[in-house]
Amino acid sequence: MSKLKIAVVGGGNIGSSLAFDCALRGHDVVVIEKDVLACEQSRERVTETAGYAPLFSPLAKGKTPEEMLLNIVWSQDLQAVSDCGFVVENITENIELKQALYARMSEFIAPHAVLAANTSCIPITKLGSFHKTPSQVIGVHFMNPVYLKHTVEVIVGLNTSEQTKARCLEILGMLGKNAVVVKDSPGFVSNRISHLFMNEAAFTIQDGVAQPADVDAIFKQCFGHKMGPLETADLIGIDTVVNSLDVLYQMFQDSKYRVCPLMRTMVDAGRLGRKSGRGFYTY
Repeated sequence: MSKLKIAVVGGGNIGSSLAFDCALRGHDVVVIEKDVLACEQSRERVTETAGYAPLFSPLAKGKTPEEMLLNIVWSQDLQAVSDCGFVVENITENIELKQALYARMSEFIAPHAVLAANTSCIPITKLGSFHKTPSQVIGVHFMNPVYLKHTVEVIVGLNTSEQTKARCLEILGMLGKNAVVVKDSPGFVSNRISHLFMNEAAFTIQDGVAQPADVDAIFKQCFGHKMGPLETADLIGIDTVVNSLDVLYQMFQDSKYRVCPLMRTMVDAGRLGRKSGRGFYTY
């Protein structure tokens, strides 16, 4: 198997999970974060994942956490993307921040590289317009936890080249992922639908219709979902869900995407889900 050099720009929950999965498969990974604290927090996330991964992943069995992290380095220097053939952007779902980042990456990214936007809802064509070579930009929506999710959503922007698409699908195959290719649209398929579930589930809590565990039990035990919508919101991060719904509302101007006030209040209170220790559930 050929070894890839992968840059993960943004080491939050999904970025750290992706970095771990790529390294576990033998590829070299650089996680790029904004400062020392963010790098350390990402390292802690990956180390925690490595501790329990052997319970769930055949690739991790027989390996120590130290062995699993050998292929990962952390950096605050965006220029580290320059020798990477696959660059995955995972920063906060904020279009202004992403615009500034893509403009900066334009200075360093290699002409042959694939720039994969792991965005929740922002259209890929829009993100591509911030980069000097829009044909390099393609959407790749990894699901969390990445090392347990073998299917990814690939979004082709209007300016994404066939060469970029073909190389991206080849790389995803090397990462053990099955790709479902869709056209560009806000929220794509996965989040355009799933965020409605999460938002309306939050409304049932706000309105006193049910408790979180009851809502999730209906989805798991009646509909066969592995996780309920409120568990999923806690896993993703309530702040991320709110930001994504705001993008969907802005793009579609459809009231069905208006954010449940309860979730905005939770964000204000710092109840962001698993990453803060409390969301709809306490961790």
